[in-house]
Amino acid sequence: MNKERVLANLGIAIEAVLANRMRSVLTALGIIFGVAAVIAMLAIGNGAQQEILEQIKLVGVNNIIIEPVVEQTEETLAEEGEGKEKKKFSPGLTLEDKESIMKTIPGVETISPEILLETYIIKNGIRRSAKLVGVEPSYFDIFNFSLAEGKMFNETQLEKGEAVCIIGKSIRAKFFPSENPVGKMLKCGPNWLKVVGVLDERYISESSISKLGIRDYNMDVYTPLQTVLVRYKNRSMLTQEMIQGANRGSSGNVIIIGGGGSNGSNNESQQSVNYHQLDRLVVQVAETEKLNPTADVIVRMLERKHNQVVDYEIEIPELLLKQQQRTNDIFSYVLGAIAGISLIVGGIGIMNIMLASVLERIKEIGLRLSIGAKKADIINQFMFESMMISISGGFIGILLGVIMASAVSRFADIPTVISFGSILISFGVATAIGLIFGIAPARKAAMQDPITSLRYE
Repeated sequence: MNKERVLANLGIAIEAVLANRMRSVLTALGIIFGVAAVIAMLAIGNGAQQEILEQIKLVGVNNIIIEPVVEQTEETLAEEGEGKEKKKFSPGLTLEDKESIMKTIPGVETISPEILLETYIIKNGIRRSAKLVGVEPSYFDIFNFSLAEGKMFNETQLEKGEAVCIIGKSIRAKFFPSENPVGKMLKCGPNWLKVVGVLDERYISESSISKLGIRDYNMDVYTPLQTVLVRYKNRSMLTQEMIQGANRGSSGNVIIIGGGGSNGSNNESQQSVNYHQLDRLVVQVAETEKLNPTADVIVRMLERKHNQVVDYEIEIPELLLKQQQRTNDIFSYVLGAIAGISLIVGGIGIMNIMLASVLERIKEIGLRLSIGAKKADIINQFMFESMMISISGGFIGILLGVIMASAVSRFADIPTVISFGSILISFGVATAIGLIFGIAPARKAAMQDPITSLRYE
C-alpha cells in the first residue's frame, strides 16, 4: 500500500474521531485512568525503593549492630536466714569484646566501637546541647562519611587521645558561620577540643529518623575513642562512688555490679547504672549471606564473655530494611497489576465502542468499498481510529499520572519518583492496547459486503 493511501486513511480516521469528540473522550477514559494509575503506582514504588536505599546508606551495608542494655534491677526480699541468688558479674560491652570478635570470627571486615555522651558546646557566648561521639576511623568508612574540610584523625591523635574533633556540617554553620573552623578551638563539656575536620552534610529525612531511630549526624561532634576514655568518661573503671555504692548495698540495698559513674540521686540503689564501656559496636561483614550466621556466633561468644548475662542486644538493620523493601515490592506489584487490569478494561471499552461504530457506519463502509476502496483501507481506517483514541488517552494519562504522583508526595508525605521508564512502559502498553483491541472491529468493518451495506437501514 502506497504512502498516499495510508495518509488518506489517516485523514478519514482523524475526521471520524473529531466528529465524535465526546464519544472519543469517553472511550479513552479507561486508557487515561489506567495510564495515570500505572505511572502513579510505579512512582510510589520507586519512591519507597529509593527511601530504602537511602536508609541502607545511613545504617551501612552488611552491618551487625550490638548495643548494651541497661535495665532496672528487681529482686524479691527474702526472710532473714534464707539465701538470695546473687547477680552474675558482667563486664559489659567493652573494647575487649571488639578485639575478640575481630580476632576470632572469620568474615568480619571491620568493627567500629562508639561511645556517645550527651554534652554541650560553648563558643563566643553561644551554648548548645550536642552529642560527643568517640569513634575510630572505621566509623566514617562504615557509614559512608566524607570530609568537606580538614583531615581525618592521625595515628598519634588516636593512640594518645589528643583533644581534637571533627564536627558536623550544622555545628560548623552554627559556631563558625563566617570562618574556617579547621584549627580553631571548640569547648565540648569541660574540655577544649581542636577542630581538625568538617564532615560533608548528610541529609536525613524525618521518616528515617523515626523508623531507624538514628540522630541528626550533622549536629554531632566526633573525637577519637581514646580521647573520650581518657578525658571524659570510662565506665569500665572502678571508682570511689561505685565502692561506696557497693558498701551501701551490703547494708541492704541492691549492689550494682560493674563499672560506671553515679548521678548521685536517691534512686541509685533502685536502678542499674550504665557500666558498659561502649555504647555501640558495629560489626561489618564481608558478605550479606553471612550476616545471620555471624550474628549467631557473636551471640554465643558474648554469652561466655558476659557470664551468661544478656546485657546487650543485636540487630541487623539491613535485613530488616530488605524485608521492608520486599513488602513494598509486593505492594507495588499488586497495585501495578490492578492498574494494568484497568488498562485492559480500557482496551475492551475501545473495542466495544469501535464495534458499535462499525454498525453505525455500515453505509459509509459500503460506499467506500463500492467506489474502489480495498479491505486493507477499511482496516487501516478503523485501526487508526482506535490507536488515535488510545494514544491521545495515553498522553492525557501521563499528564494526570504525574499530577497524581506529585499530589501524593505533597499531601500524603509519601516519597514518589517518576521515572522515564514508567512513562515509556505505560504509554507503550496503551498504544499496544489500542492496536490489539482495534483489530476485531477493523476486520469486521472490512468484511462487510458492499451491496448489503448500501441497503442497510
